[in-house]
Amino acid sequence: MPETPVLAERVPVTGPFGSSSYNRKLQEEYDGLRYHDNNLVSGSLEALIQHLVPSVDYYPDRTYVFTFLLSSRLFLQPQQLLSRVCQLCVEQKRLSDSHHDKLRMRTLAPKVRQLLGEWTETFPYDFRDHRMMSSLRELTHRVASTDEVFRKAMQQMTQSLMKRLTVLSQYEEALVKIDAMATENLSVLKAKPQASVHRDLLSLCNDPFIVAQQLTHIELERLSYIGPEEFVQAFVQKEPQQKDKGFFSDHKKASNLEAYVEWFNRLSYLVATEICMPVKKKQRAKVVEFFIDVARECFNIGNFNSLMAIISGMNMAPVSRLKKTWSKVKMAKFDILEHQMDPSGNFYSYRTALRGARQRALTASCSREKIVIPFFSLLIKDIYFLNQGCANRLQNGHVNFEKFWELAKQVSEFMTWSKVECPFEKDRKTLHHLLTALVFNEDCLSLASYDSEGPNNNKEKERWKSLR
Repeated sequence: MPETPVLAERVPVTGPFGSSSYNRKLQEEYDGLRYHDNNLVSGSLEALIQHLVPSVDYYPDRTYVFTFLLSSRLFLQPQQLLSRVCQLCVEQKRLSDSHHDKLRMRTLAPKVRQLLGEWTETFPYDFRDHRMMSSLRELTHRVASTDEVFRKAMQQMTQSLMKRLTVLSQYEEALVKIDAMATENLSVLKAKPQASVHRDLLSLCNDPFIVAQQLTHIELERLSYIGPEEFVQAFVQKEPQQKDKGFFSDHKKASNLEAYVEWFNRLSYLVATEICMPVKKKQRAKVVEFFIDVARECFNIGNFNSLMAIISGMNMAPVSRLKKTWSKVKMAKFDILEHQMDPSGNFYSYRTALRGARQRALTASCSREKIVIPFFSLLIKDIYFLNQGCANRLQNGHVNFEKFWELAKQVSEFMTWSKVECPFEKDRKTLHHLLTALVFNEDCLSLASYDSEGPNNNKEKERWKSLR
């Protein structure tokens, strides 16, 4: 195991987040880590772990802490990492035998507290594992069991962590209840005529700006519960052949990320349901134009995910086939929105708009201007292809940290967006409708569409017969 370097050798590491500069010769002397242009680009897993652990004279750069805690789970479980951190901290204490060294060791405890604080604040879901909580208590006891100030600080940190985990559990329970209500509405549909069980959105709220605001409430709430580690776990699950897959066999899945993707799908189907339900084409056209206005307001707010979900719903086959309905719609505004979300050029128009929203958020003076809700499926795709395009390890066995700097940069930016407080007033009835209203499945949508405008060709006639 490499010897713990002194202050002159353990300078703060820097990557794409940082700008620290230091002597290149000293970089090369640090065993197990490789640098290029003042950036850490690779290292052995053990050397990277040691670079995470504070000492009397050293504390790692925050960007390194975030990047390593995010990416290390590709190689070992968080519980294994915390156990190793505990071992290294205890070793430092054991090596400090003299009275002078014991006095210096008092400066270690606050640094250990800071590291654990960053871990529990940024990756709180790691501590749903009882083994993590056990290691946390052990580290507190073994590093500074007689330091009352440290013990109180750790107690406060643990209390904050438990509050966060309690809120998460309550959120997950609320999602289960919402899903149950939506499922119950669909069950009622099968037992009663469609019109008698469906209340349309426009009867509750006919202001597109208010609906866009309520959609933004839902988006920001669900974003706030996605842990940064879920992005890593999401594409690990897409790689079942990966040799490190066992590290996730008993670990929390990316459940909040998945719930957010399901929300996008629900909104798309809700839009399609609201459009297909009215009997008269004039009313259907009115609903289409209403959602076009809602989508435009979402764009102006910076809520690109709801915008794309609405457009997706309008482009579903049961909606797009309603030619008589669309003939009554003023298409100019819809064409502009479709252009903004045009997938050509790797979503060039959308990415340009996102850059504008990002820049606005950076210079914002109020929370309204800080809202950036990206088109989530494309964000996931970008992260997935970053993972696919670069190896986790280099040929010499080193961890490819250059890749993880870029991964952490993307995830860190998203986490900043997800912490924005929604500035809009809540409309409880509209929120409740958006979350729980009846949403048709594909077959029910097709039937409603054919009931609104009959089959136009033999293929549609066959489809209609099979559904009846």
